[in-house]
Amino acid sequence: MQHPNLQSRTRTQRWLYSWKRSLIKYWDLYLLIVPVLIWLAIFKYGPMYGTIIAFENYSPSRGVFGSKWVGFKHFERFFNAYNFKDILLNTIKLSLLQLVCAFPMPILLALVLNELNNKRYKKLVQTVTYSPFFLSTVVMVGLIDAFLYPNTGLLNVLVTKLGGQSINYMAKDEYFRPIFIISHIWKGTGWASIIYMSALTSVDPQLYEAARIDGANRLQALVHVTIPAIIPTAIIMLIRDCGSIMDVGFEKVYLMQNDLNMGASEVISTYVYKVGMVNSQYSYSTAVNLFNSMINLAMLLLVNKISRTVSETSLW
Repeated sequence: MQHPNLQSRTRTQRWLYSWKRSLIKYWDLYLLIVPVLIWLAIFKYGPMYGTIIAFENYSPSRGVFGSKWVGFKHFERFFNAYNFKDILLNTIKLSLLQLVCAFPMPILLALVLNELNNKRYKKLVQTVTYSPFFLSTVVMVGLIDAFLYPNTGLLNVLVTKLGGQSINYMAKDEYFRPIFIISHIWKGTGWASIIYMSALTSVDPQLYEAARIDGANRLQALVHVTIPAIIPTAIIMLIRDCGSIMDVGFEKVYLMQNDLNMGASEVISTYVYKVGMVNSQYSYSTAVNLFNSMINLAMLLLVNKISRTVSETSLW
């Protein structure tokens, strides 16, 4: 019997040999990955050293490695801030609502499109649902403002015609989250459904034939063939979304934000922008954003582990 270290070293050597053979055989495919790796190294991993300033009193004149080390001072400052609870709760509420309400919509749309037999009508639905994705966030928020504008907005015109009173929806906390979620669903559902449509194209048609032979109707084939085929993709997308659950879209929130709806619209991303870019508190804003990223990382690891245990489908 071989020594454990020798055996382990042999497995490593086998893996290296297999990888070298794959590299030689598929060198052109590996070459395509190089620009992506360079981009990741420069724009994603390279700037990560800057998170050090979250533990310093950063001074641009002294630089990252010359500034005074203060430890967890900025984290404590954020946790003790008067608006910490409100900002955290706003971020969590908006993130969870976005996940719960928006995540199933692309799946439902993909299932509906997959059941359509009329190709022309199917293409029309796809075009209509995909189109909003290509609108910039600025344009979309402008449309929301125009649609909900007091007195002259289409919604308020309809409300007043029906005997109701005009409401300034964008100035009320209770309307901010519904407006944000509905507009998010409208903009992103069609584009996100492409992934699920791609997954459905890989379903073997013989499975549907076998289901029909066994007497399954269209609904039963959907439940027992189509949905199981899409579940692994849905799980991967859910893990990915949970890994960015605290990253509520900054641009859209900031554009929809005003002094009157601040109680519901102030989230971590907008707070980081204000204290970091506007007030030039770089170390403090970095600490807040690092805290936000740690929550995302913890959620990603947790959900991935649960998924691997329950369904044997995971990112790694």
